[in-house]
Amino acid sequence: MPMSKRCIPYTPRFRELSESIFALVTTAGVHLRDQEPYNLEGDNSWRLIPGDVEASQLMVTHEHYDHRDADEDINVVFPIDRLRELAAEGIIAGVGDKHLGFMGYSQNFRELYERVAPEMAKIISRSKADGVILTAG
Repeated sequence: MPMSKRCIPYTPRFRELSESIFALVTTAGVHLRDQEPYNLEGDNSWRLIPGDVEASQLMVTHEHYDHRDADEDINVVFPIDRLRELAAEGIIAGVGDKHLGFMGYSQNFRELYERVAPEMAKIISRSKADGVILTAG
């Protein structure tokens, strides 16, 4: 049976969690406070978020979900502090050096599928991460 472009293939895990470094990729509109906000009309751009970011440096620009809780604690949609706690406890090996914020509202799905997603995947695959945790708003 030929593989559909809509099918997400199963990806087996090759390492134990305690040996894996994780990056965060979010569609919740998270970015650094000093980065350009997302275009609320629809935006396929992403923001690179450094691995050593402090939660207080992050904010949400997104009007298509209620992000009041995330405004109070960014970990609700971008659990950077929780990942660090898991690493400190030895449950995971560490936190990646690069994360990506993205606003999951777009009308240009072709661009998203053909250009944006592969570029984002390339950034993460060239980072120190062995796995990705995806979050949404």
